[in-house]
Amino acid sequence: MLDATEYTPRFKALYASSIRAEMMEEFGYKNAMQIPKLEKVVLNMGVGAAVSDSKKIKVAFDEMTKIAGQKPVITKAKNSIAGFKVREDMPLGVKVTLRADRMYEFLDRLITVALPRVRDFRGLKASAFDGRGNYAMGLREHIVFPEIDYDRIDQMWGMDIVIATTAPTDAEAKALLKRFNFPFTS
Repeated sequence: MLDATEYTPRFKALYASSIRAEMMEEFGYKNAMQIPKLEKVVLNMGVGAAVSDSKKIKVAFDEMTKIAGQKPVITKAKNSIAGFKVREDMPLGVKVTLRADRMYEFLDRLITVALPRVRDFRGLKASAFDGRGNYAMGLREHIVFPEIDYDRIDQMWGMDIVIATTAPTDAEAKALLKRFNFPFTS
């Protein structure tokens, strides 16, 4: 039986073995604590259909649980908006924050399995950094993940993925993500 302490995610091992040294050499950090690292990955799935059908939020909750490997949080409306038929505290989506090993496992699946399954995929926009070393991207269909059974889907939802790093600049964050084989367009 595999002991949980012996297993290390592939991306985490890659970061420890080669990426740290490459980043230190490229940017000339004086201290190993300056080397940027991945902090967290936040997945968010907005379920606008939950306004008319409250069962949709349960389906989204279950599918996000399969994708992330941990239970998400149901997000609720802060204000009532009559034009959208939204009431205060009405469930409108699900989100989950991944850290440590689950974060590395998710990124590995995202890069090696999910993104190649996206229709007409031409690469990730390199301009989607926020100025503080964090990267945000969106997927139009959540069915690109292998955990989702395509035949049992009644509705497709998009999802936002935010990758937070400790990098102080976008250039350092991009260099870090490139080393994890993120398929950026030039």
